[in-house]
Amino acid sequence: MPPRLAPLKDFREYPIEEMRQRMADLLSEMRRRRSIRQFSSRPVPRDVVEDCIRVAMTAPSGANRQPWHFALVGDSKVKQRIRLGAEEEERSFYEGRAPAEWLEALAPLGTDARKPFLETAPYLIVVFAQLHGIEDDGTKVKHYYVNESVGIATGMLIMALHHVGLASLTHTPAPMRFLNEILDHPPHEKPYMILVVGYPEIDAQVPDISRKSFDQACEIVDPDNE
Repeated sequence: MPPRLAPLKDFREYPIEEMRQRMADLLSEMRRRRSIRQFSSRPVPRDVVEDCIRVAMTAPSGANRQPWHFALVGDSKVKQRIRLGAEEEERSFYEGRAPAEWLEALAPLGTDARKPFLETAPYLIVVFAQLHGIEDDGTKVKHYYVNESVGIATGMLIMALHHVGLASLTHTPAPMRFLNEILDHPPHEKPYMILVVGYPEIDAQVPDISRKSFDQACEIVDPDNE
């Protein structure tokens, strides 16, 4: 069956100098992004968070299967259950499952098994990766490059949240299957990540860390433009 094609309508090209300015503005904005762990309980507009999820839904995916599902959680009782489930797994991690090398790497970040932000922040976005799809008649639909597709969508979601002036934190307690039970999701939807969303506390602090330089993170293989 030949692919169904449609004319490209929405691509927008910019003059080179405008390209550079747009990129400079975006780079400056994204360099301000930090993961935080001290969230205010101050409410945020849900419609804005919903639109951030819509941005994530524009991500490319293997064979356009779009193997993601997002649960936007603002209910205080559900957030409390998620916190209790996450802290149970985190205690097991910090008190026995984590190798010493991993704990040493985490030490500068000041993390431990306590996760109060899971209740304090106004919203949690639980990202699920759909291992396969299911048609209305119950037929399974194979999904391709699931982790890659959901990872791209999650990155776009984090970027969108920062762009509108909201802070976020990626949280991945392991294992996360307790989220299937709490949120009543089927087994073929694997919890991928919890994104904590809200405003930082007024006196929020972050670890004093640095990022790799461009040369450390990227090599240029382009002899025609050296």
